[in-house]
Amino acid sequence: MSWALHPLTEEQQEIQKLAREFAHAEIAPHAAAWDRDCHFEPTLVKKMGELGFLGMLLPEEHDGLGVDTSTYLIALEEIAAVDASVAVMMSVHNSLPTSMINRFGSDEQKKRFLKPMARGEILGAFALSEPDAGSDAAALSTQAVKDGESWVLNGAKSWVTNGSTAGAIIVMARTDASGSRKGARGIGAFIVTPDLPGFAVGKKEDKMGLRASPTVSLVLDNLRVPAGNLLGDPSQGFIYSMQSLDNGRLGIAAQAIGIARSALEHSTAYALERRQFGKPIKEFEAIQFKLADMAMRVAAARSLLHSAAAAKDRGQSITQFSAMAKLFASETAMWVTTQAVQIFGGYGYMKDYPVERLFRDAKVTEIYEGTSEIQRIVIARELYAQS
Repeated sequence: MSWALHPLTEEQQEIQKLAREFAHAEIAPHAAAWDRDCHFEPTLVKKMGELGFLGMLLPEEHDGLGVDTSTYLIALEEIAAVDASVAVMMSVHNSLPTSMINRFGSDEQKKRFLKPMARGEILGAFALSEPDAGSDAAALSTQAVKDGESWVLNGAKSWVTNGSTAGAIIVMARTDASGSRKGARGIGAFIVTPDLPGFAVGKKEDKMGLRASPTVSLVLDNLRVPAGNLLGDPSQGFIYSMQSLDNGRLGIAAQAIGIARSALEHSTAYALERRQFGKPIKEFEAIQFKLADMAMRVAAARSLLHSAAAAKDRGQSITQFSAMAKLFASETAMWVTTQAVQIFGGYGYMKDYPVERLFRDAKVTEIYEGTSEIQRIVIARELYAQS
């Protein structure tokens, strides 16, 4: 199904084709089993790195592809349309740890981490949320204390995508003193590697969807991090993370659009094959209207996303537009997959058919990297800031 409202460049067409072929050859045959078994397939990381999918936003000097944001999102949508679990691994890696190191890291940090991350030799993760600090992420309590040439971290992190498989994790921790808190400006960002003493992977979550993407808690027990692993200014880590989440939300929007598009494609094919009352159900107006509304919402979400991506590449602030894109795309994914289950009827409720998995995968896009409620707060706040 052709979906581009504007012509893709030759490079975009080639990358889209490569991503689509890779997803259908390497992921599609296994996606249902990986979901059933909660299996993360580690060989995908190296394969995706070799094709450039894990360094898409990094410059060529760091072995990245150096493509624009829209081209990256085109590739991400193709992966998400086959398996959202693989897509979120790709999205988090590209949007958060690699981008943060590239933007805020020292020359030594870039030299040490970026090329291996681009090549798929090191997978990246991002650890901000805590058991008592989700939407109110600035209320995190993990503490970092300077001790000679190291920082000692104590605390726990929750809901960390890639946390059990990553080789480089950006961890947010308080660098201000307990008696002199500075809010969002008292938090540092640290590059943590799993070999450091005091690092441990905690509980692996048993989730509704994205079951092939491991989500874990992290335990930091007197974790000693070399001072050279501090990212930028020790008081600006939370600011860095919020700026990076603007980009991360674009990735989640692309993931949501991929889920919704897949649900639409499956529903369109099923409506042609499924016969009731002597004719294909696509002949019934009720089904036609559902398919039309599904297609319209997917196209609208994609247009909003790529408008935001273009603004980012022009150097504009995209805080409001990334929130809009993420909000609209995630709610589109949930609505479209709900309609897909309805079109499939009783079969849509069965694990034998793909829309059941798509429905489960869609829900989390309304929750992580900022809930729908948080996105509305961000949008409204930006409206008042502009007035």
